[in-house]
Amino acid sequence: MRSEQTLIVTEADLERLRQVVDHNGGGRTAEFAEMLDAELTRARVVASEAVPPDVVTMNSKVVFEDEQTGERREVTLVYPRDASSDDGRISVLAPIGSALIGLTVGQTITWPLPGGRSKRLRIVAVPYQPEASGHYNL
Repeated sequence: MRSEQTLIVTEADLERLRQVVDHNGGGRTAEFAEMLDAELTRARVVASEAVPPDVVTMNSKVVFEDEQTGERREVTLVYPRDASSDDGRISVLAPIGSALIGLTVGQTITWPLPGGRSKRLRIVAVPYQPEASGHYNL
């Protein structure tokens, strides 16, 4: 899981993500909901208008690098109902998705994956963040 680094979440995202956690507390996504909940508990919460533009918020487009392979991916971080791997929309409840929320460009994270594996990811860019574009209700 994350080291003790700054994690920033907007008030609106926190409210919606708490609902996602509550709704997914059982079943096959329960483990990921618990991991997301733990991250939200320690997040610094800010108003949508005050979030820095280089923070990964919900519905942000983010470029990250797998530090072990050097592979870069660009994805949009979405709520579970909007996820589509074919379209590059990754759920916040997916292992990589829950790792990305609240990170800032330049930060790295080691995140556990199913099967005892882990990934070390680095945030390279946030080409689109709804809040930075004035889109507060996505």
